[in-house]
Amino acid sequence: MDWQSAIEAAAGRISGHVVRTPVMESAALWERPVALKLEQMQHTGSFKARGAFNTLLAAEVPEGGVVAASGGNHGAAVAFAAARLGIPAQIFVPEIAGPSKIALIKRTGAGLTVVPGEYADAMAMAQRWETERGAMQVHAYDAPGTVAGQGTCLREWEEQGLEADTVLIAVGGGGLIGGSLAWNDGRRKIVAVEPIGCNTLASALKNGGPVDIGVSGVAANALGARRIGSICHDLVRRDGTPVLEVPDGAILAAQTALWQAHRILVEPAGACALAALRWGIYQPEPDERVAVLVCGGNVAPDPLA
Repeated sequence: MDWQSAIEAAAGRISGHVVRTPVMESAALWERPVALKLEQMQHTGSFKARGAFNTLLAAEVPEGGVVAASGGNHGAAVAFAAARLGIPAQIFVPEIAGPSKIALIKRTGAGLTVVPGEYADAMAMAQRWETERGAMQVHAYDAPGTVAGQGTCLREWEEQGLEADTVLIAVGGGGLIGGSLAWNDGRRKIVAVEPIGCNTLASALKNGGPVDIGVSGVAANALGARRIGSICHDLVRRDGTPVLEVPDGAILAAQTALWQAHRILVEPAGACALAALRWGIYQPEPDERVAVLVCGGNVAPDPLA
């Protein structure tokens, strides 16, 4: 697939529909300055709006509307994009999505079903809805339209003057890092970071391909896909992307550091990539310039609810 062209097209398609999120440099989060992109300031609090808008704007949506399964952030993004575009949407989320993300989806006006269990259980119900209602499935991470939409994030960051040698990016199902790898095409080093309790990518690389795993931990309601996407897996193998695993304690410490240093409030998943740097799991060379993609802001419980 010509990912560069697909991401360029996605950027043009979603322009005016998504936020051009700010970037900054911090000297307070690590021993050397670190570049940050604050994607938690995107519509609905995560990068997911990029893939959602790209998918809906590129498709001929059937009368049955759209359906999505989600740990929370993707569902909110699809619901938001559908509402903006006047498209009916039905969202299925697992109970572990939590009250904050469930309330966020409800505010869009989309149909919502909370499913007992995990993301995979919500996906099974979404697939049934797709078949029975003739709706279009909007996959959270393993679809070309989603991946191309998420790839616009790194493209935008480069337009904003990114000069880093290395970019650290959190991994759940693989849409964001997949899109980033697709756009980057080897120009700079990208490092994948996932929680120990949601190590879908590391497990896939160990087993020779995507496999189902159990998920747990503080970031499971955002990074808790049970199986890595095939698109991401293939791109990671193509580029030889390093994959690091971080413990929950490191994630929570990074979340606290962002708040204390800059009053940046993120959910644990949004601090996952920074955790690898602060905890010493990723150790840059002395002159290596490092950047971190801050990717999710849907804190639970909602501090202002």
